[in-house]
Parts: sequence; structure tokens; C-alpha cells
Amino acid sequence: MSDTITALQVADWRRRVFGLYSGVRRMSASDPVAAHAAWVSARDDLFASHPATPLLPEDRDDFTGLSVAAYDPDWRFELEVVPGATPETFEFETGTDGLVPFELIGTVRVPLMGTLNVWRLASYGGGIFIPVKDALSRVRGGTYGGGRYLLDTVKGADLGSGASPDSLIVDFNFAYNPSCAYDPMWACPLAPASNTLAVEIPVGERYTGDGE
Repeated sequence: MSDTITALQVADWRRRVFGLYSGVRRMSASDPVAAHAAWVSARDDLFASHPATPLLPEDRDDFTGLSVAAYDPDWRFELEVVPGATPETFEFETGTDGLVPFELIGTVRVPLMGTLNVWRLASYGGGIFIPVKDALSRVRGGTYGGGRYLLDTVKGADLGSGASPDSLIVDFNFAYNPSCAYDPMWACPLAPASNTLAVEIPVGERYTGDGE
């Protein structure tokens, strides 16, 4: 397959993800359960049939859907972003894009759980990035060892702001695995220590593989 065709397929995948989250934002304010169901269904269709699916060829024939827990409204939050007191950065090295830099823009405090850092992609495209790793990480049938993504707005995964422009909707029901959870050829930024919570987060996409 040519690089041109591959690039167009990835572009179409991103286009569909942007459209999916646009619908989720419209629906979630009034009916987050329906928004979540639409999100699950659309992602299952993308993984099953889209040519840019991160599923390995040997995993596609038996694919019947991603493992996603039922929606629980107790895991949806509207959180104010508190600006960071000191500058902080982290860089993730990839084989194709070199070092991917992130800058800390602030933190969100999740009730009864702790804080998560909110990062900005400090390169072309910008974007807000919130990964999370929880106590089910690396537990069999739990969550992906490298963490999951809550928001990655440069790639379309954006649940929007709350009533205040300085707030974000952080809904753990929409936590999803990075592509490297399915294909090790992908290089995905993983959750740093500052984005690790000591509690079990039973909602969102689970992990059934044998990797991290």
C-alpha cells in the first residue's frame, strides 16, 4: 500500500473521529447515556471496517466489539482547570515523529480521587491532552498498562467545556486505549506519573490483551 493511500486513510479516520465527538458533545448535555452508546457503536464500526483500524490483521476476523463498561453517571465531571504554578514539560519519543513535546497548562481535581495534569501539545496543531492511569492498570481484564486517554483534542477526542470557559468535561466513561494497545508499531504518548490515580476506574474501555 502506498504512503499516499495510507495518509488518506488516516485522514479519513481522524475526520470520522472529529465527527463522532461533535455528535457526542451535542448529545451528552441532555442524554450522556445515549451519547456514550453512540460513541461505543461508532468506534466498534471503525475498528471493524475502517482501513486505518489499529487492529492487527490477525485480530480482525474475530473482532466483535471493544470491551467497554456500561455508562455510569457518577464518573462524569465538570472540572475547573487550575493553572500550573511552575512550568513543566514532558517529551515522548516516537520512531516516526521524533520527540513529541507537551507543556503543562494546569491541573483538574477529580473529587475523592486526586489531581490530573492537563497538557498542551507544544507543536504543530496544539491540542489538550489528558491521559490517565489507574489502579486497574496491568490487572488482567483491567485497563491498559500504559494508561488511557480522556482527551486528545488534536485528534478529535474532545468532550467540550463546562459552564465556565476555564472548565473541561472529564468523563471517565469515554476513556479509551491508545492505538499502541492493539498494534505495537504505533508509538503513543503514555500517562506520566502525574496522571496516575491510585483508585480503580471501572468505566471506559477495558484491556483484554497480553501486553502492557
